[in-house]
Order: sequence, then structure tokens, then C-alpha cells
Amino acid sequence: MKSIRILGALLLTIAGTSLAMAGAHDGGVEITGEGACSYVQENMFAGPFDVCQEPVGAESCAALGEAADNANASHAEGACPTEGQVGTCDMGNMKVLYMTGDVDGLEIGCGFQGGDWIMP
Repeated sequence: MKSIRILGALLLTIAGTSLAMAGAHDGGVEITGEGACSYVQENMFAGPFDVCQEPVGAESCAALGEAADNANASHAEGACPTEGQVGTCDMGNMKVLYMTGDVDGLEIGCGFQGGDWIMP
């Protein structure tokens, strides 16, 4: 019985992480511009995760910070800092660098979104 509960909890974590990555990468926001956007990524299924997404313009960054339950968006010129990251989901035209979160769950969620998980 205990193993069934553990398996159920693991499946919920994976599903929640996948949904978080599906909705919180862009939160339905059209991403335009250049630069990097650091914010706290969260929705009702998973998070909070400290992330930095690139390329993202200042207006898109502000919108990302208000999508779902995201918060604390801050735009910067240039690329995301790489120090301290747990991994990156490379979606081709954008990258989301995760500074916090469960690596295994984030890697699975990245794969569900068609991204490539890159370890630091």
C-alpha cells in the first residue's frame, strides 16, 4: 500500500511539473524582444521555481511575471546568468534556466514540451 502511495505521489509530481512547464513557460504570453527575464514560475500544479528565460523583451517579461501565479519578474539585457542553475530546458527558440526545482521532474516536463534538458 505504501508503494502505491509513493507511486501516486511521484506521478502527481511529474504531471504537475509537466503542466507547470506547459503553462508557465509563456503563460499564454506572446514572447518577443531580446534579453533575459528572471521570475518565480508557479501555477496551481507545480512550483515555485526560480527561473530565467531567454530571449525575452521587457514587455514580455512584465507579462510573464503576471501570468498564472508567477511573480517578481525582472528584465535584464543580455543572457541569463548560469551560475547556480539546476538545468536548462532548451526549446529551440527559447531557453528556460531553472535555478531551483527537482531535476528529474523538470527534465521529464521539459521532454513533454518537446524540449531538450541540458545539465549545467
